[in-house]
Amino acid sequence: MPGAVKGPSAAEVQRRRIVGINPETVTNVTATDFPHHYIGEDNSWNLESFKNNLKVEFHKNEQYDSVFSLVGVDASVANAFRRILIAEVPTLAIEDIFLYNNTSIIQDEVLCHRIGLVPLAGSQEGLRRMGQYRKPPPDDDPAAKAAALKSGEYSDPNAHVLTDHNTIVMRLQVECTWTDDGRALAKKGERDPEKLYVNSSVYAEHLKFEPKGMQTELFAEPNDVRPVNPKILLAKLRPGQKIDLLCHCFKGVGGDHAKFSPVATASYRLLPSIEIKEPILGADAKKFARCFPRGVIELEDDAETGQKKAVVKNPMKDTVSRECLRHDEFKDKVQLGRIRDHFIFSVESTGQFDSDELFLESVKILREKALRFKRNLNDIAN
Repeated sequence: MPGAVKGPSAAEVQRRRIVGINPETVTNVTATDFPHHYIGEDNSWNLESFKNNLKVEFHKNEQYDSVFSLVGVDASVANAFRRILIAEVPTLAIEDIFLYNNTSIIQDEVLCHRIGLVPLAGSQEGLRRMGQYRKPPPDDDPAAKAAALKSGEYSDPNAHVLTDHNTIVMRLQVECTWTDDGRALAKKGERDPEKLYVNSSVYAEHLKFEPKGMQTELFAEPNDVRPVNPKILLAKLRPGQKIDLLCHCFKGVGGDHAKFSPVATASYRLLPSIEIKEPILGADAKKFARCFPRGVIELEDDAETGQKKAVVKNPMKDTVSRECLRHDEFKDKVQLGRIRDHFIFSVESTGQFDSDELFLESVKILREKALRFKRNLNDIAN
C-alpha cells in the first residue's frame, strides 16, 4: 500500500538496542526509538507495544538483598526508580533526642548523631499507616508560615501535633556497674571488660520501644519497633557512668537526610552483550575464556573440528573490562556491547522493608507523581 509505514526487521531492532563497546570508544549511545527519526517509520509510543516489551525478572530475591532485570523502559524511567528508591520512599528514623544524663566520654552531640543513624524495623503494616510529623514553622517567621500554607502542609491539622499516629517513642537507660566479683578479678589483673563490668558496651538493643495509644496493637511483639541490627555499638561505659535519653522517631524521606533512606545501595547497570562473530577454538578458546570473569564464557566440544569452542554462557556476570579486545587474535572475532533497555537493578534494603517491596513502592510513588502532574496540566488547560 503506497505510503504505508513499515516497521524495522527484528535484526534491525536488536542492532539498535546495542550500545557498542570498542577498544577506546563507546558508540551508538543515543536512543533513536522516537517518532520520525527513521524515514518511513513512525515509532510513536504505543501502550500495547510497551506492555508486550516490558519485563521484570528477579534473579535474586532475599529479604534485604534483591537483583532483578527491568526490560523495555528508557534510561530516564530506570533512573527515576533509582532516585525514588534512594530519596523519596518514606521510612522511620530517630529525629529528636532528649538527653537527660550522659556521663560517658562521648560528647552529647556525637552520641545523638550515632543514635540517629541506627536503622529501625517494625510491623510493616504499622509503619505504612503512620503519618508524617511536620515541625511547625516558628511564630516569628511569617514568611515560613506563608510558604507552609501555600505548600499545603496545614491541610492535615494533626501533622504538627505529636500523636501516636505520627511519633514513635524509644528510651535508652543504661548504667555501668561492677560485676559481683569484678573488683576481685581486677586485683588479680583481669582486663576483660565483659568480665569486670555490667553494661560496659552500649548497643542498639538497649533502645527500648515505648508504645503509645494505638501502637500497642499496630506494633505488638514480635513486630515491635526495634533496631535492625541489635549489636550496633553506640558507646562504651565504665562503672559510675550512665546514659539516659528519650528518642522521638518520625517518618521522613532520604531527600531530607540519609538516615531516612530505605536502601543501603540502589543501583543499576546495562546488561552486557557478547557476540562471537567467528568460531574461537582450541587454545584460543581457553585464552578467550580467561579474558572474562568466571562463568561468562563456557567451552564446548565442536562437532566439526573436535576441538573446544568458546560460547557465551552468562553475559550478566561480565564486567565489560574489554580485556579480550586487547588481544589482536580476538579483535575481529567478537563484538562487545550493552543492551540499551535492559537494566539490572541491585537493591539492598537497610532492613525496614523487604528489598522487593521497595521497588513496588517506587513504582507507586512515580505513578502518583505522574497523576499529580496530569491534574496540574488539566488545571492549566481549564
